[in-house]
Amino acid sequence: MVSHLPPSNEHIDDHMIKMEVNLDDIPGEWLGYVMDLLFEAGANDVFYTPIYMKKNRPGVLLQLLCSQKHINTMKEILFKETTTLGIRYYPLTVHRLERVFRKVITEWGPVTVKEGMYNGQVVQCAPEFEECKSIARLHDIPVKKVYEMVWKGLGREE
Repeated sequence: MVSHLPPSNEHIDDHMIKMEVNLDDIPGEWLGYVMDLLFEAGANDVFYTPIYMKKNRPGVLLQLLCSQKHINTMKEILFKETTTLGIRYYPLTVHRLERVFRKVITEWGPVTVKEGMYNGQVVQCAPEFEECKSIARLHDIPVKKVYEMVWKGLGREE
């Protein structure tokens, strides 16, 4: 899958589009496939929310965030790969934090931690889940224990 990540520096991105469709007649198996296609085509974020539609029918709200240059590609995927008959989309401004990556050494190996910086200060912090999951499986320990060790390595008790 090709990465389409925004720049790591803190910035305001006012060239983003939020697109959404309501789906009440799509097989669940298709949803993961559609998500993969949207990310591969340049979506920055894709998510599903359970909703109730007219006549109280259960459905799914598919929402995605992408840059303006990807609108036509996203529309094509949504019309061809889902059951929607219409797409809502509108401009959106995103304030993105600076992202800094650092390694924390645990007894099982290093783990990358992503820090979100706002005005030069760390305001968000998250270990990379896939690395924690790999360590947990390799050493047959709970992923929660890996996270605890990372927090201790950062001098935090979370």
